Amino acid sequence: MTVRMSVLVVVGIALLTARSSAHHNMTAMFDLNDRVTLSGTLTKVDFRNPHIGLDVEARRESGTIEVWKAEGPPPNFFKSRDTTKADFEKAVGKPITLEVSRARDGSRSGLLRSIALPGRKVISLCPENC
Repeated sequence: MTVRMSVLVVVGIALLTARSSAHHNMTAMFDLNDRVTLSGTLTKVDFRNPHIGLDVEARRESGTIEVWKAEGPPPNFFKSRDTTKADFEKAVGKPITLEVSRARDGSRSGLLRSIALPGRKVISLCPENC
């Protein structure tokens, strides 16, 4: 019985560790060398764990408007940089600039690298997200 219980514990720990490391492997989803700078209007904020999400209507060089989704670190990351959910909510409908690492699938989504909120508040997410 003790051997069986030990095996179950080891397998359980291995499964939890594999799931955790897979979740945080951002290089599988995002190309850290393919950076895109976007300027546009923040339209939506999803400020919750495990990662915040932002929707931005970005005006591209061609003049077209593209809707981009950006994923960032958890809310606690921003708290340690003196930025709150209210700061993001106040920015909805206003112009922002952000830099993302584009998704490997080529979609209009990316991993946040930096963001400039209204009022010139600039937050670098590196090295956390770089």
